[in-house]
Amino acid sequence: MEITRTAVVKLSVPGDRRDDLKRTMNTFRDATQRFADRGWDGNDDGYVITSGNHLQRLVYDDIRDDTGLHADLTVAAADHAANALDGCVTKMKKGERTSKPVFTSNTTVYNTNAITYFDGYCSLAAYGGSRVHAEYVYPADSIQAEYMERDEWQKRGAKLRYDHETDTYYLHVSVKQEREEPSAEAENQTVLGVDRNVDGYLAVTSTGAFIGNADLLNHNRREYERRRARLHQQGTRSAHLTIQSIGDTFANWSEDFLHHASKELVNEAISHGCTTIVFEDLTNIRDRISNASKFQQWAFNELKRQVEYKANAEGIAVETVHPAYTSQRCSETGCGFTHADNRDGDGFVCQQCGKELHSDYNAARHIAHKYIQNRHTSGSGGATYHLALKSGTVNGNGEYSPSTV
Repeated sequence: MEITRTAVVKLSVPGDRRDDLKRTMNTFRDATQRFADRGWDGNDDGYVITSGNHLQRLVYDDIRDDTGLHADLTVAAADHAANALDGCVTKMKKGERTSKPVFTSNTTVYNTNAITYFDGYCSLAAYGGSRVHAEYVYPADSIQAEYMERDEWQKRGAKLRYDHETDTYYLHVSVKQEREEPSAEAENQTVLGVDRNVDGYLAVTSTGAFIGNADLLNHNRREYERRRARLHQQGTRSAHLTIQSIGDTFANWSEDFLHHASKELVNEAISHGCTTIVFEDLTNIRDRISNASKFQQWAFNELKRQVEYKANAEGIAVETVHPAYTSQRCSETGCGFTHADNRDGDGFVCQQCGKELHSDYNAARHIAHKYIQNRHTSGSGGATYHLALKSGTVNGNGEYSPSTV
C-alpha cells in the first residue's frame, strides 16, 4: 500500500537570495491569478474552465512572455488555478454561493522539475531562470527530519510558503512510501484498546497509559480563534496576511502535537507486544459526540490516521469496533454489567460488581474486549486473542497471564 505524508520544513535562505525568492513567489501568485481570471471567464459556452492543460493553451505563452516565470512554475500556476476553479464549480453544483478565486497568500507550487532535493538542502527554481539553494532547519529527532532524510520516503512535489510574521520560508514537501499491509491473522494476537477523548487526555489505553493533553490542544485552539477574530475585525491586508501566518503556525503545531501523541501510543503497543490496536469506529462522530467542534472531530480522525501509518510501519494492525455502550459497560472479567449509572464523569463504578476504575481506562479495556469477542464469534482463523492490560493479558476465556516484561 502507498502511504503519503507532508513534511513541513523550515528553510534557511541565503541573505542575498531572499529577494529573488520573494519575487518568484509574487510572480507565481500573479500568474496564478491571471490563469484563474481566464478560467473564470469560461469557454464560449459560458462554463468555467477547470482544466490546467486548457488554461495553458489559452494564456501560457502570454504569461511566460510578460512575467519571465520559470516554465515549470508557470505550468504549476495553471494547475493551481485550475484546482481552485474546480472547487468553485463543485460548490456551484451543490447550490452553494461562490465567487472567483482570489490569490493573496505567498504560496508557490513546485513540481519535481522545479525543485531538486539533496542531503540537507534543496534547489528551488527562481525568477529569471536562476536557482536558490536553501538548507533544511529542523530538530534532528523530528518527524520532518525522518521524512526528509530516510531513504524509504520518496520526495515528490512541494509548496513553498512565506510567513510574514516571522519572515520565514517553509517548504511543505509531499512524501510517499510503499509498505506491506499488516496482517491481523497471526496465530497469537495481543490487543491494545484505545479510548479517544475531546477533553482531559487525548487517548487512554487498556494498559493504563494516559496520552496527550487534550485540554492544552483545545486551549491553544481557542487562543488562535480569539486572535484570528480580532485580526478579522481590522479588515486590513496586513491583518489578513497575519491570519494566514498564525493559521499555518497553529496547524503545524497541532500536527506535531498529535505526532508525539500517536508515537507514544504506538510505542505503548510495542512495549506490551501488541499485534493489534483497536479504536472505536467514530465515522459518525457528530452523532457520537454531539458537542464536539469540527476541530475536535479533526483531532480524533488525525490521531487515528497518524497511529495507523506508524503502527503499520511496525507490523501492527489497526482495527475498529462499534462504539455502543463502551462507556457504560463494566470491563471487569466475568461481569460486563451495562448501565448509564456506572459512569460519572471520570469515575466508573460498576453498580453490580463494585469495580472502580477511571472511566476512560474502563472504556479502553472494553473496546479491546469487544474486538476479541467479535473475532471469537466470527471464528477468525483459529487465532488466540489476548487483551493487553497494565500488568499482563487476559484471553477470551478470562484467563490472566502476568507480564514478563
